[in-house]
Amino acid sequence: MHNLTGKVFIVGAGPGDPDLITVKGLHSIQQADVILYDRLAPAELLDEAPAYAELIDVGKAPKQHRRSQDEINALLVEKAYQGKTVVRLKGGDPFVFGRGGEECLALREAGVEYEIIPGVSSAIAVPAYAGIPVTQRGVTTAFTVVAGHVGVAESDIDWSAISKVGTLVFLMGVEHLVEITEALIKHGRSAETPAAVIENGTTQNQNVVIGTLSTIAERSAEVLPPAILIVGEVVNLQAELDWFIPNALEVA
Repeated sequence: MHNLTGKVFIVGAGPGDPDLITVKGLHSIQQADVILYDRLAPAELLDEAPAYAELIDVGKAPKQHRRSQDEINALLVEKAYQGKTVVRLKGGDPFVFGRGGEECLALREAGVEYEIIPGVSSAIAVPAYAGIPVTQRGVTTAFTVVAGHVGVAESDIDWSAISKVGTLVFLMGVEHLVEITEALIKHGRSAETPAAVIENGTTQNQNVVIGTLSTIAERSAEVLPPAILIVGEVVNLQAELDWFIPNALEVA
């Protein structure tokens, strides 16, 4: 390890609701000298940082990256070499399509000490906030999480295999909803399979759209990122289990 006291914490901020960060993740923010934060990390969490902390926005929007991944890696190393306590704050969980593994490899190569603090993944939490359990006894005992930001033609996904597996959760798939739903139908999933798109999940701007595999893309035409697609019979439980009321007044 580099002969300095600097250390990097790779922290999952959770799915959007700032209260869903872990206790350990919150403690790391409260002790940070530097925080490199993503676009989807709740802004309220930055208010927990010490007054002296340096806050650096390294967020990536679709097709509009503020900094490259190599630049982020280099910045983490640079700040750690200065002896700083560094928090890399990521939306969701760092190891679920969060490039946390890439950053850890870069830190390891540079001899920088790091610690991984997992976060609540939107793949599970966002459906839960919409009243959709990703597994349910008697319905399905399996679920698959898929990165949806890559077009079907460029994807390395075995569509014939995943179309047959329980609940499907696609993260970052708004731009490719039509392609994704058509590929699933083409590879054997019934067009009448229940489906849901959840926009801004777990936040006060949460928006839930319900349909089927054949209708969900059209019904979600106005939805913007961040949003996830859920495909499977568990979506039928949403009407009964829906509990979260966005913008509801808090009762003292």
